[in-house]
Amino acid sequence: MTTTVHLASRNAKKIAEMQRILGDVVPDLEVVGLDAVDAYDEPVEDAPTFAGNALVKARAGFVATGLPTLADDSGLCVDALNGMPGVLSARWAGPPKSDERNNALLLAQLVDVPDARRRGHFACAVALCLPGGRELITEGVMPGSVRREVAGSGGFGYDVLFEADSAPGRTTAELSPEEKDAISHRGEALRLLAPLAREALTA
Repeated sequence: MTTTVHLASRNAKKIAEMQRILGDVVPDLEVVGLDAVDAYDEPVEDAPTFAGNALVKARAGFVATGLPTLADDSGLCVDALNGMPGVLSARWAGPPKSDERNNALLLAQLVDVPDARRRGHFACAVALCLPGGRELITEGVMPGSVRREVAGSGGFGYDVLFEADSAPGRTTAELSPEEKDAISHRGEALRLLAPLAREALTA
């Protein structure tokens, strides 16, 4: 019997990523995004932390759909920018949301920063809201540095600029989905969540 989990996102690459990682441990799992459920009012992501924003989205999705609902919030935290863009990563350059504009702004802000000080990390929090009021939250990080030029066509967001410590010489946009899953902040958070989700969803 298929277990359907709602992911509060329209990002097809993110939905596929969740499906790959959780599907490995939760039997007959189907992850469906916002476009596969009846429309509902999406909440404002105004929490000061990744975990807070993930919970806001997961709670709203569960109330609207009645399905176990996953949500994540993630972003790039750059040391030279005092941890920014952080929770503002997706809208760093202002509306409308645009990966290209966000990346261009980040490069401009770091143009005079030497390579040794371009350190940072991706952070991710994943929340799962379940019937009965149960909520699960896990977090992951991926340390690395910000490149001076974009490279690669995979991933999304700042992947074209980020070189992970565990995959030197390539941006995370140049990694295969499997390579990225193995080292990414979201992959780490989901691997921590997976056994908890399996227990909760198959009980």
